[in-house]
Parts: sequence; C-alpha cells; structure tokens
Amino acid sequence: MADPVDSMLDLMRRLPPTRVEENVNALIQLCPDYADDLLGSVDQPLKVQTDHATGREYLACDYNRDGDSYRSPWSNEYDPPLEDGTTPSPKLRKLEIAANEAFDTYREMYYEGGVSSVYLWELDEGGFAGVVLFKKVMNPSTRDDPSGSWDSIHVFEMAERGRQAHYKLTSTIMLQLVTRQNDKPEDASSVIGSEKKNSEQHGKKMAGEVNLSGSMTRQTEQDWPLHDASSHITNTGRMIEEMEIKMRNLLQEVYFGKTRDIVYDLRSIDDLERAQRQRELQKELVGFIKR
Repeated sequence: MADPVDSMLDLMRRLPPTRVEENVNALIQLCPDYADDLLGSVDQPLKVQTDHATGREYLACDYNRDGDSYRSPWSNEYDPPLEDGTTPSPKLRKLEIAANEAFDTYREMYYEGGVSSVYLWELDEGGFAGVVLFKKVMNPSTRDDPSGSWDSIHVFEMAERGRQAHYKLTSTIMLQLVTRQNDKPEDASSVIGSEKKNSEQHGKKMAGEVNLSGSMTRQTEQDWPLHDASSHITNTGRMIEEMEIKMRNLLQEVYFGKTRDIVYDLRSIDDLERAQRQRELQKELVGFIKR
C-alpha cells in the first residue's frame, strides 16, 4: 500500500494551485493523523498577522508555528499566547533580530512594500537553519484592475567548516495573477494566461478573465567565508538576492513568454479576413516570383 503522505502530495500536485489552502484543510480533515507531515511538505500562501506587542506586521507559516500559535519575529511572543512555545537561544535570537532588520531593508528596496519575516532555529546535528519570507499583494483599485500576490519562501541550512560556512538554500516562489476586462474589446495584455472564462460578477458581464498561478522551487549550495556571526546575514542575503533575480528572469522569459506564444498560436488577435487576404497576396507574389 502506498504511503498516505505521498498519495496526498501526489493529489495536491494535480489540484488547482489557487485553492491549495482549501485543499490542504480538506485532506487534514480526512487524515488528521498526517496533518503535521502534510503541513510541513506543502507550501501555502503566507498569512499576514499583526504583533500586538509592537504593532508590526509579520508573516505566519509552518516554520514559526507551534500548535495553533505563531511566533512573531519582532517580540518573540506567540499569538495566541503559548507558555512553552519553542524559541531560539539568546545568541541565535540576537542574530534573528539583526536578520529581520537587514531583510526588511532588502524588502523595501526590491519590493517597495509588502511584508518580510526571518525565523531561525537550532539543528540537532549542530549549526542552525532559518527561513526568509517575503509577501507582496496587489489589490485592485477598480473592477478592471489586475490583482495578484507574490510569496517568496527561502529555507536555508548552515554548517560551519572552520573559517567557512556551508549553506544549502531552497527557494520557492508562489505567484498568482488575475487580469480581467469588463465590457471592453480585448487586447494582447489580457491574453497572457492559461485560463479564460465568461462569468457574471456583481451583475456586470465579464468580457474576459485570466487567472495565472503556480509555484516554482530551486535549490543551491555554496560555501562562503565566515568572519563573525553577522557574516551569516551577508552570505545568506547574497544567495537569496541572486536566487530571486534568477527566478524572476525565469518567470518572465520562460513561463510568461512561453504562455504568451502558446496563446497567440491558439488565438488570432488580427481580423481573420485580413489574415486571409494577406495569405492570398503572399501566394500571388510567390507565383510571380516562380514565373
């Protein structure tokens, strides 16, 4: 008999990525004994919460969860309160605070908004691990404006080797984009996705809606010199910066470009009669050349 967790993960890969949260909850209700294994294996959109002690927003995920509570990187407290919740050692907590401040600056420079969080924890075999999270949401101001979200999850492990440190980074990006047009002629910008439908929303007919969503994961391992504890922030920051640039370019050039090419091959934007006249003209010119 197949492993239930493998079967659930195989099923998740075939379900719509826009409903990953709903699907995970449904599977947990069916198999509650495997809830922790499933939550630790499936990347879900990050949730934004507010630290009641500092008033600052932070991101909640499986890496800062203990039971039903989530730890804030700003106050190091759990919400809802948890007396025996897992927290990093004082030395690692000091590094976590510095990392949150550093990546908060990174977020402002690259994302110009959004929310970021960094969480660190000790490893049983020595060294430590951490996760760097970014989330940016685009909310539409009108019914015709596009909407979407970008979630970045960078999980890394560190092992010291003398004056060097070995880092293993696993980066996942979850992207969701929705473009829609109401009672307007369609243009090329509305045909860049994989799903198009006609529907009725708020009593107004939708001329077209495109939902493009999915996730991408990449891994890398590198060795970097280690001068002091703050070197970990510099080293992981450089790796995450390079990885995000590569994944952004991959999304833009391969995924969006390939989707656009496929849609343009399936659907003609130009008038069909005009295209037919051009083909006939080409045949006539070829005939003249052969003569």
